[in-house]
Amino acid sequence: MNYVFTDTHCHFDFPPFTGYEDESLRLAAQAGVQRIIVPAVTAERFALVLQLAQEHAPVFAALGLHPLYIAQHHEAQLEQLVNVLANPPAKLVAVGEIGLDLYMENPQFDRQQALLKQQLALAKRHDLPVILHSRRSHDQLAAILRRAAVTRCGVVHGFAGSLAQAQAFIRLGYYIGVGGTISYERAQKTRSVMAQLPLASLLLETDAPDMPLAGYQGQPNRPERAAEVFQALCGLRPESPDEIAHHLHQNTQSLFALLSNMGN
Repeated sequence: MNYVFTDTHCHFDFPPFTGYEDESLRLAAQAGVQRIIVPAVTAERFALVLQLAQEHAPVFAALGLHPLYIAQHHEAQLEQLVNVLANPPAKLVAVGEIGLDLYMENPQFDRQQALLKQQLALAKRHDLPVILHSRRSHDQLAAILRRAAVTRCGVVHGFAGSLAQAQAFIRLGYYIGVGGTISYERAQKTRSVMAQLPLASLLLETDAPDMPLAGYQGQPNRPERAAEVFQALCGLRPESPDEIAHHLHQNTQSLFALLSNMGN
C-alpha cells in the first residue's frame, strides 16, 4: 500500500532546498511525503517561511524564536511575531520552533525561559499548537508547559529523552516527534521509547537538513526520508504498517488541522 506522510518538522527554508524547492517537493511526493511543516528559527526568516507556504501547496508554516538563537532575540523580534499572529496567514499552523536548550554554550537560560513563556502565551491567545525544541531540558520544559496550559498543546520534536519524560509530556496533551535517531541501532534508549509510547501520541518528522538517518551520515537530511523514518518505526512496533500510518495521519490532522489550511 502507498502511504501518505507529513514531515511535521523540516527546515525547508535552508540549503540544500533553497533554489531547488520544486525538485525537492517532487522527490518528497514520490516517497509519499505530501506535506511539509516548516518552522522558522529567527524573526528574519519569518517572511521566507511564509513565502514558501504561499508559493508551494504542500508547504505549511510555523513561526517562532528558537532557543539556540537566543542572542538574536529581543523585544523587536518578539514584536514581529506578535504582529504576524495578530493577522495570521491561512497556512500558518503553529508557533515554533520554540523551546529550551541546555546543551548549547552560554544558554542564557533565564532569558530562554522568559521568551518561551511569552511565546506559549501567544500560542494560547491565538489558539495555535506549538512546536517545541528541548535538549537536556525536558523536566524544566514540562514544568513550564504545565503552568502555561496552552489550549492546543503541540509536539516535542526530535525527542530523545526517557520513557518517563515522554509520558510526562503526553499526560500534558503533547505529541512526541519521531525522527531519524531511531534508524541507528546504537540509539537503544530512543528506539525503546518509541516502541512503547501510544501510537496516538506520535508524529513523523525529519528535522531536515539536520539529523541524517543511518546510512546517510555526512549528507543533508531530506523530507522524503520521513518515509524511511516510518519504515524504521514499523520495525520497532507490533502494529501493522497500515495502523501506524493511519495513526500518524490522524495525529497530524488533529494537531495541525492541515486540511482546513490547504488554501494559499
